[in-house]
Amino acid sequence: MSQALLKGFEDQIKEAVQSKQVLRITGSGSKDWLGGPLKGSPLSTKEYQGVVSYQPDELVITVKAGTSLAEVEAILAEKNQQFAFEPPHFGKDATIGGMVCAGLAGPGRVSVGNLRDFVLGAKIMDGQGQIMNFGGTVMKNVAGYDVSRLMPASLGTLALLLDVSIKVLPKPAATATLTAQINQAEAIHLMNLLASQPWPLSASAWQGEQMGQLHIRLNGAKAAVASAIHHFGNQYGMKPLDQTEAEQYWKDLKEQQLPWFKNSAETPLWRFAVAPTSKPLSLSGETLIEWHGGQRWWKGSIEPSTAKQIAQTAQGHASLFRASDKTSAMLSSLKDHPLTRPLVSIQDQLSKAFDPHGVFATGRLA
Repeated sequence: MSQALLKGFEDQIKEAVQSKQVLRITGSGSKDWLGGPLKGSPLSTKEYQGVVSYQPDELVITVKAGTSLAEVEAILAEKNQQFAFEPPHFGKDATIGGMVCAGLAGPGRVSVGNLRDFVLGAKIMDGQGQIMNFGGTVMKNVAGYDVSRLMPASLGTLALLLDVSIKVLPKPAATATLTAQINQAEAIHLMNLLASQPWPLSASAWQGEQMGQLHIRLNGAKAAVASAIHHFGNQYGMKPLDQTEAEQYWKDLKEQQLPWFKNSAETPLWRFAVAPTSKPLSLSGETLIEWHGGQRWWKGSIEPSTAKQIAQTAQGHASLFRASDKTSAMLSSLKDHPLTRPLVSIQDQLSKAFDPHGVFATGRLA
């Protein structure tokens, strides 16, 4: 079955080369709204499913791109393991390939790292129908660039992801969430202060305008979590949240299902990736802050040039994450950002190396 599917992928790519067509790689379509407008004929990975190997003792799983993300997470949970970077699904049929190529991470990213940090190896098919293998199934130093880590956040514009090996981690022995009412500036300061100290912080979030609600999540050894609960209660007046309510909160935050995110399809949703310690952004209305201040969400209409200026003042960049019409609102691109301009030539060279005929040149990263 797998060989027949691989042959089908190869034939579709070669036919696209011959006819000078563009192919749009897709799984379940749960993240079709992400990035630029959809272009090209679909190349579906949905039928290419299955766990190639899972070694719980080695903390690594290798999966085919079309495999259900929910199914893989259930398999990991049976061994008390997880994707620690907490990838959002944005749809019940989300696939592993979509997870990797979207490159998104949830609340846990601030403590464990991004999705890219967990990719150990990948098997891909390039824009000429050739299969290539990169990386492996263990963390090690290699000569040259680890091409498997180019796939995260590529949105299918570099090559067709076939199989991917991902590092997993054990679930924490104990977890707790604490909350407090606090103003935005104080929340940003406190999140960074606590993160700089040896407390078992795994995630943080604050929502409001001037005043708002702060959530702090603790993950780790039982004694460490208990000590933090006691200290944060006495020192900062934080109160524990019911465990079931807490789990639902972090899941809804990850999946952007909190009430704050409602209507974000109609009202533009902007993402500001900034220096965690930067002051509150000069934006009117409510803000939702994650990652100890490093990721800030804002809903509303604003000129892209203004968004960029605000972000650059906070030593970061802005991008339009969701909108009903991204062609008119325009996305902030790498080429528009002076700090990343040197990367543009590297990106172009890689695209020419892996996709010389532009089969995957859908422009979704523009």
